[in-house]
Amino acid sequence: MSEKKMSSSRKHNLKSLMLSIAKGLLEAEKTEAEAERKRYMEENCPALSLPGSVQDLQELCKKLHQQIDKVDEERYDLQAKAEKADKEIEDLKIKVIDLKGKFKKPALRKVRMSADAMLQALLGSRHKVSLDLRANLKQVKKEAKEEQLEAVGDWRKSIEDKAGMDGRKKMFESEA
Repeated sequence: MSEKKMSSSRKHNLKSLMLSIAKGLLEAEKTEAEAERKRYMEENCPALSLPGSVQDLQELCKKLHQQIDKVDEERYDLQAKAEKADKEIEDLKIKVIDLKGKFKKPALRKVRMSADAMLQALLGSRHKVSLDLRANLKQVKKEAKEEQLEAVGDWRKSIEDKAGMDGRKKMFESEA
């Protein structure tokens, strides 16, 4: 079904009509808000009548302070609710942005790869040295360890030799 394009004069006419209707609605909303404010103020803030005696003034001040405390508590509660709602809105916006994300995280798979293959994948053709980790290890002879154990010998024998003055003399001589 073919749709006809609207002429520019018709668009301009419709736009001006919409703007005039919106302007009227805004003015009506403004006058309604002002009337609501006046009604609320008359309801919650009656006209102030100042009494003549000092005691009556003190009572009036106490009463006003109580009302101020009550209103302040209500204001604090409403502010806390508004902050909580704002934080929740921000969290939801972040979630929406995350859900709209253009990229998807791929499912990771476990890959077994040798060190040579990993270097080849990372460095490409520049990798020419093979990594043989066992080749760089130091060779240890087991026979040398056994000889050291036999040289130490029985510990009781060495304690008996060092006991007494002769033993101490031997100990000092051996250290020097």
